[in-house]
Amino acid sequence: MAPLLEPSPVLVPAGTAETLASVAAPPAQIRGALGSIPHGQEARGWAGRLRTLLAVLGPGLIVMVGDNDAGAFAVYTQAGQDYGTALLWTLLLLVPVLYVNQEMVLRLGAVSGVGHAKLIVARFGRLWAGVSVISLLVLNALTIVTEFIGITLALDYLGLSRLVGVAVAAGLIMAAAGTGDFRRFERVALTLVAGSLLLLPVVLLVHPPLGQIGRDLLVPQLPEGNLARVLLLVVAIVGTTIAPWQLFFQQSYIVDKRITARFIAYEKADLWLGIVVVVVGAVAMMSFCAATFAGTPQAGGFTDVGDVARGLQHHAGTVPATLFALALLDASIIGAAAVSLSTAYAVGDLFAAGHSLHRRPREAWGFHALYAGLVAAGALLVLLPGVPLGLITEGVQTLAGVVLPVSTVFLLLLCNDSTVLGPWVNGRWMNLFTGTVVAGLVVLSGLLIAAVLVPGLSGGWLIGLLGVGAVGAVAVGIGAMRLAPARPADATAQRPGWRMLPPERLPAARPAGGARVWLVGLMGYLVLSCGMVVLHVAQVALGIG
Repeated sequence: MAPLLEPSPVLVPAGTAETLASVAAPPAQIRGALGSIPHGQEARGWAGRLRTLLAVLGPGLIVMVGDNDAGAFAVYTQAGQDYGTALLWTLLLLVPVLYVNQEMVLRLGAVSGVGHAKLIVARFGRLWAGVSVISLLVLNALTIVTEFIGITLALDYLGLSRLVGVAVAAGLIMAAAGTGDFRRFERVALTLVAGSLLLLPVVLLVHPPLGQIGRDLLVPQLPEGNLARVLLLVVAIVGTTIAPWQLFFQQSYIVDKRITARFIAYEKADLWLGIVVVVVGAVAMMSFCAATFAGTPQAGGFTDVGDVARGLQHHAGTVPATLFALALLDASIIGAAAVSLSTAYAVGDLFAAGHSLHRRPREAWGFHALYAGLVAAGALLVLLPGVPLGLITEGVQTLAGVVLPVSTVFLLLLCNDSTVLGPWVNGRWMNLFTGTVVAGLVVLSGLLIAAVLVPGLSGGWLIGLLGVGAVGAVAVGIGAMRLAPARPADATAQRPGWRMLPPERLPAARPAGGARVWLVGLMGYLVLSCGMVVLHVAQVALGIG
């Protein structure tokens, strides 16, 4: 099997015992919110393994719960208010997609010891890294604005001042990352993760029918009504559950926390816990909204999450409505913190600047300035009169559809790069699944973009495009199997001590034939999609579209 990347000749000094395939991982202390691991050594026995798990916990929980943000609240509550529990099945279908994407990211971080953008620089060059990071920067900046929109809607329901509340929330987000203490940030983040559990008492107070919830989780169906609208909501559920910033955030956060390959099993457990929490939260929102609005004039008439809170108060009482508003406030804060941090990590990777929560602002001023600047800009924009918040929200949804396939293509290529992952590279069956998923995400994002630009698309057209896209996605997945490099016979034995060389010591590389095909197709898709989005936004802003 030809390699994914073709290395240029590299000279190795005579007499050196070191190879380009393996270097020892340096010991480092892991200091997490829930415990520490001295010198990166795993403890023995069940009690020791539990202590190790608690110390490692954080990246998976934060990245998953951080994605149940203001945008997710809007999509899940809309699904429940407009269609009851009929779309719950989409959440279970997304579980393997969520796991596989983030498992590849955590593997890259733990084995390579560098962030996602830095790996793209090392293996594909600064041009492609710049394309990825700039698109991420634009998308994340707009996403942060939507998080503050969520904060203002929660504040409005709670009867609190927008100006004071937004200022306090922004100050908390900045302070959490500005102390130079990684453990302190993680403790704040995990406290916010715990706050997401406020959704569970709402379910208990509203009493949705559990039998129907179980059936609709397991039996796929499309509710009656406008088919195009239903399909677009399904696409929105996928888009809000899988976001580009998650890839950059988790890989860099794992590196910043000093988690190495020997702790991958614990980090996978952390990721599964995060997936469970995020799916339970999504199921809760769809379910209590379905039960609250069924048979009322508001059924099928979703406007925003602020009206959801007021509807809960009217139909279910003040307590569940207040808990929902507090959960929305909590979710928006953790979402803004995680998205800002992923951006600061990625830009630091691109420009080889200091970027770590272990560093104080005077030690990594660019990293902290960008993080704080994004938060401050989002808070300011949402308070300014006349800012087109609706257009920003629409733009975020559409741009996320464009950027996600770009990010996942690089993820797939890197996980098939033996120079990066050695014995940890993807196998053929993993590539079949991930290649199909990547192509499927391109199809779904294309449908979303088409629906935004051509609002009159019928459900029949969308189903036809989905069918063609599904066949194409499977074909791409089969083709992706050819990307898998051969693993050494003793790959399992090599894994615990294997670590990528520092990026500056890797041999220069250029994409091989298979990778070039993916990248050329990706560039064409990116140029076409971004051009269409910019045209649409300009038309809406000028009132001509």
